[in-house]
Amino acid sequence: MIASVRGKVMAVSPEGAVIEVGGVGLLVQCSAHTLADLRVGTEARLATSLVVREDSLTLYGFADDEARQLFELLQTATGVGPRLAQAVLSVHTPDVVRRAISGGDTSTLTRVPGIGKKGAERLVLELRDKIGALPGDGAALIGVGAGALWHDQVRQALIGLGWTAGQADQAVAAVAEQLDGGTTPPVPVLLKQAIRMLGTLR
Repeated sequence: MIASVRGKVMAVSPEGAVIEVGGVGLLVQCSAHTLADLRVGTEARLATSLVVREDSLTLYGFADDEARQLFELLQTATGVGPRLAQAVLSVHTPDVVRRAISGGDTSTLTRVPGIGKKGAERLVLELRDKIGALPGDGAALIGVGAGALWHDQVRQALIGLGWTAGQADQAVAAVAEQLDGGTTPPVPVLLKQAIRMLGTLR
C-alpha cells in the first residue's frame, strides 16, 4: 500500500497530477478539491490510496488523510467503486459527506453524478453506523462543496492549471452567466466548462 507521496508537482490536469518522487513521476488521480491546491513547480504531499485491478494500478490522491479514509470507507458500500467514491469527494468536502450520511440527508448525496435516490439511501443505511454521529448542527454546511464556494474552487483550480488570475476570473464569470439559477452542477463539471472557454486563451 502506498499511503502517501511527497514531491514536486510536475503537471496538473482536470483529472489528476504528476508528482515526482525520487526521480519517478507518479500519476495520481485527484478530485477537484485536491487539484485546486496544487501548483506546478511546488512541493506537495498527498495522502494516497492504491487501487489494484487485474489490468491496472491506479493511485488516488487526497489533500489529507481524512479524505483518503472517507474514500476507502465509501467503497465498503454496495455498488461504490473508486471512481464513484472520488466523484463524491469532488462534489462535497469530507465533512459535508459525513454529515449527510450521519444525518440521512439523501438529497445532498444525490447531487453526485451516478448516485440516485436508492443509491443515497443505501449509503446512509450501510455507512451511518461506521461514520457515527457528528457533533454540532451540520445543516448550514450541507451542500457547501457544490454550492456557494464553487467560484473559488474553480478559480483556484484554473490558476493551478497555469492560467492567470484574470483569465480564471473571466472564465468563472462566463460559467456563472450560463447557469440558469437551478441546481448548481458539480465542481468538476463547472471546471471543465471553464477550461473549454479558456482553451483559446492559453
